[in-house]
Amino acid sequence: MIRIYKYGDVQNAEIFARMAPKTDVSAAVAEIIATVRADGDKALFDYTERFDGVRLDSLEVTPQEFETAMETVEQDFLRVLERAAENIRNFHENQKRSGFVTEGPDGSQLGQRVIPIAKAGLYVPGGTAAYPSTVLMDAIPAKIAGCGEIVITTPPGKDGNVPAAILAAAKIAGVDRVFKVGGAQAVAALAYGTETVPKVDKIVGPGNAFVAEAKKQVYGTVSIDMIAGPSEILVVADGGSSAKTVAADLLSQAEHDKLASAVLVTDSEELAAAVQAEIESQLPALARREIARASIDNNGKIIVAPDLKKAVDIANDIAPEHLELSVENPFDYLPLVKNAGSVFLGRYCPEALGDYLAGPNHTLPTGGTARFSSPLSVDDFVKKTQFLYFPETAYRAVAADVALFARQEGLTAHAASALARLEDEK
Repeated sequence: MIRIYKYGDVQNAEIFARMAPKTDVSAAVAEIIATVRADGDKALFDYTERFDGVRLDSLEVTPQEFETAMETVEQDFLRVLERAAENIRNFHENQKRSGFVTEGPDGSQLGQRVIPIAKAGLYVPGGTAAYPSTVLMDAIPAKIAGCGEIVITTPPGKDGNVPAAILAAAKIAGVDRVFKVGGAQAVAALAYGTETVPKVDKIVGPGNAFVAEAKKQVYGTVSIDMIAGPSEILVVADGGSSAKTVAADLLSQAEHDKLASAVLVTDSEELAAAVQAEIESQLPALARREIARASIDNNGKIIVAPDLKKAVDIANDIAPEHLELSVENPFDYLPLVKNAGSVFLGRYCPEALGDYLAGPNHTLPTGGTARFSSPLSVDDFVKKTQFLYFPETAYRAVAADVALFARQEGLTAHAASALARLEDEK
């Protein structure tokens, strides 16, 4: 049963279950990466047989498999995928950046170019659930950014196939290639390339502890988006909120992972008790009730705060992945929110809306990293290159100052370089 605490009974830093993993997987991941680098496709086939229980004939999804997937997926779901994709495109189109050039009165030009990365690798989790939503959320911003090639790696099922919903989402999102490989071995393949899987410039997408560790270890060879941890939701609710809907929203995150954190902060003791009872009422009917039960019992909390302002202060200290403001006049509180991955405003805006259909990205910072990082966006798939141009007269006017600055730092070769153009012309 979820526990109820008075404000101050639990330190803010301990409200979410952000403990270090019990098992250190770094050595195992390092071995997998080294093997993939050495053996290429052979290692991928071997690891897929070992970890996923299937011996594949080929790693890449074929055009025929894409066609079959589009025919297999229910038409109603295809319609929803198309609608979600349109909303995601519309939202992320607003994130496109342009470069700039500034010109000084002396003829100098300073500027920045925004250039898409050439190849993006998207990791899509498998295992206990398939996530076509992750395909849309990760691929569409990359497509808008103008990436030259977008590829997906995802674990195959026991039948050796990628779930049809994943392939349908990939087709709709404009993904170029899909590979049947998951885990740390997939990250290694994307980072270093194999005979079949291309080396990419950036790897994005969530995964288990092995995937997260692999992303850490290959960072520097490639870029990554973030290290995703267990899912988190913090609901700030006042006494006018429905206990039924608040409980449902908490359980929507609890079913993700036994390590997920689902927390309610409210100024109403009555709502706290009612939500506690509602969770017990709703939980047994869930398909993933064992996972949700472990999350709620071990990590779930209800905090009774003195007022809603204090509740938002708690949220800012925690920096949750998802923050719901189930309160009257939620826009009054939005300016107070400083640290959150995504904010859901009002009583009719569940976190699930953001996961699937609304348009904002659902790949969000976890583990308190919302203090300094942001949701996945078009920015993740571009890089900036700056440039500068000085004509001769403009350069002559600043060369002495450049040299003076260089000598102040003890870099005499820099100073000599700054003056060389002037001395050659004497």
